[in-house]
Amino acid sequence: MSDIIDEVGDIYPDLLEQTGIMLWLVAAALVIGGIAGLIIGTAVTVTRRGGVLQQPVVYWVLNVLVNTFRPIPFIIFIAALQPLARAIVGKGIGNEAVIFAISIAATFGIARIVEQNLVTVDTGVIEAARSTGAGPWRIILTVILPEGLGPLVLGYTFATIAIIDMSAVAGMIGGTGLGNYAIAYGYRQFDWVVTVSALVVIIIVTQIVQAVGNVLARRILRR
Repeated sequence: MSDIIDEVGDIYPDLLEQTGIMLWLVAAALVIGGIAGLIIGTAVTVTRRGGVLQQPVVYWVLNVLVNTFRPIPFIIFIAALQPLARAIVGKGIGNEAVIFAISIAATFGIARIVEQNLVTVDTGVIEAARSTGAGPWRIILTVILPEGLGPLVLGYTFATIAIIDMSAVAGMIGGTGLGNYAIAYGYRQFDWVVTVSALVVIIIVTQIVQAVGNVLARRILRR
C-alpha cells in the first residue's frame, strides 16, 4: 500500500498538469460548440413547420446537417477532420486540432439537444406573446430561450460530460490531457496506478459537473 501511495505522489504533478489540459480542452470546445450548437439548434426549432420563423428549406438543410454529422463515431470523426483542421487552425495534430474536432462534433450534438428542449416550450406561451404584438426575434429571445433554460442547462451538462469523454482520444492526433495520459502512460505501459488515478480524477470531475448542472437546473425550474 505504501508503494502505491508513493507512486501516486510521484505522478501527482503530471496528473495535475494533464487534468488542467483536459479542463482547458473541454472548456474551449464547450464554448465554441456550445454557442454554435445553440444557434443551429434554435434555428432548427424556429424554422420548422409552425415555428415562429417558418422556413421549410432552411429547416431541411439544417436538419440534414445535424442528422449527418451527429451519429459519426468521434474516433472516425477526429481522423477525418485532420485536413480541415490543418487548413483552418494551421495544424492537423496537437491540442488545437483536438479542440477544433471536438468543437465541430459538439456543435451538432448540442444542436440536437437544444432543438429537443426548445421544441417542448408551451405553444400557448408563444401564442400569448404573439397576441401582444411581439415579433419573431423578440419571441425567440424573451420567450422560447428563457422558457427552455432549465432543460437546456441539463442538456449542456450532458454535453459537457460527453466532451470530457471525447477528450480521452486526443492522443490519436497528438493531443494531450488526462485521457491520453491514462492510455499512453498507464494502459500501454501496464501501470495500473496511473490508469486508475486518471480514472478517479475523471470520475470526480464528471460528478462535479453533473452536480453543478443539477443544482443550476433545479434553481431555474423553481422560478
